[in-house]
Amino acid sequence: MKRLWLAGLGMMLSLTASARTVSFEAYIDAFKQQAEQAGISHETVEAAFRDVTYRHRTVVADKNQPEKKLTLDEYIPRAVPDWKVKKAKKLYRQHYAALQQVSREYGVQPQYIVALWGVESNFGALTGRHYVMSALATLAYDGRREAFFRKEMMAALKIIEDDHIDPHDMKGSWAGAMGQCQFMPSSFLTFAVDGNHDGKIDIWKTKADVFASTANYLHRSGWDNQYRWGRQVHLPRGFDMSLEGRHQGKAKTLREWRRLGVTRYNGQPLPAPAKDIKAWLVAPDDEKGRAYLIYNNYNVLMKWNRSHYFALAVSHLADRIVSR
Repeated sequence: MKRLWLAGLGMMLSLTASARTVSFEAYIDAFKQQAEQAGISHETVEAAFRDVTYRHRTVVADKNQPEKKLTLDEYIPRAVPDWKVKKAKKLYRQHYAALQQVSREYGVQPQYIVALWGVESNFGALTGRHYVMSALATLAYDGRREAFFRKEMMAALKIIEDDHIDPHDMKGSWAGAMGQCQFMPSSFLTFAVDGNHDGKIDIWKTKADVFASTANYLHRSGWDNQYRWGRQVHLPRGFDMSLEGRHQGKAKTLREWRRLGVTRYNGQPLPAPAKDIKAWLVAPDDEKGRAYLIYNNYNVLMKWNRSHYFALAVSHLADRIVSR
C-alpha cells in the first residue's frame, strides 16, 4: 500500500492542471480521482472533500505577507513578551514529569519543546480555525506553489485514512499548518508520534502527542542535547563581516572565534569547553544589529522554520524558561 501511495503521489505531482483553464470544482474532481488511484479509499476521499470550498481569503493571505521588517530589537519583545515567559515557566513546571520523560526518550531538552509550543501556537491556544482541506485545495488550485500543496493534500488524506482525526476536525492555519505544533500534513506523516500510546496521533488536543512529536522532529533533524542553541555575542570594532553566515565553510571553533575578538554579549570571554565545537556567526539585521554565535541545534530550528526571527524567538524563550 505504501509503494502504491508513493507511486500515486508522483503521478499526481506530474499531472497538475492550470488554475486558469479549469474550474475549482473540476480541479478537485480530478484530484479526487487521482487520490483513489493512489490507494486512498473512496470513503475517505468523499468525506474529506465533502465540504471543501475555494477560500479567497486564503489566497489573499498567501500573496500579501507583511512587508514591514522589524529589527530583532523590535521583534523579540513582541514575540516573547514577559507574560509568555511567565506562562511558559508555569507550564514547564506543570508538565515537568511528562517533559522529562520525552526528553530522555528523544534527547531534547524540555525547555525547547515548551518554547516551540509557545511560539507556534501560544501553548495550544491559537492553532487556527481553517478547514485544512479547503486551505490546501485553494492554494493548490491557485497554482503559485501547486506541486507543494497537492503533496500536502495527499498527505492530509493519508492522515484521515489512518483514522488519526475526523476530516472536519482537521483545523489549522490558512496555509494548512495543523495542531499545537503547527505541522504541515507531510511533517505529520514524517515526524508525529503517538505519545500516549492510544493508537492515534492527536497533535490538536493531546499534549503527550504534541510533546513527543515536537521532540521527535528535533531529534530526527539532528538535535544534540549536549549543547544549547548558541548565544548573543559582541563583535570587535572593524570586524570582518564576510565571516558571517551559516554555510558549512564558515563554521569555526569557539577558540577560533575568541582569537578573532568575539566575546560574550557582556564582554566576557567565550566559553572554552573541553571539546571545542563548531559555531557560525549570524547577524540577521546586518552589522548594525544583534550578532549571534549559533551551534548546530540552531540549524535544526531553521529546518523547522527557515526564519532567523522564528529560531531566535524560540531560542530566547527556551533560555528564559530555565533562567532564574
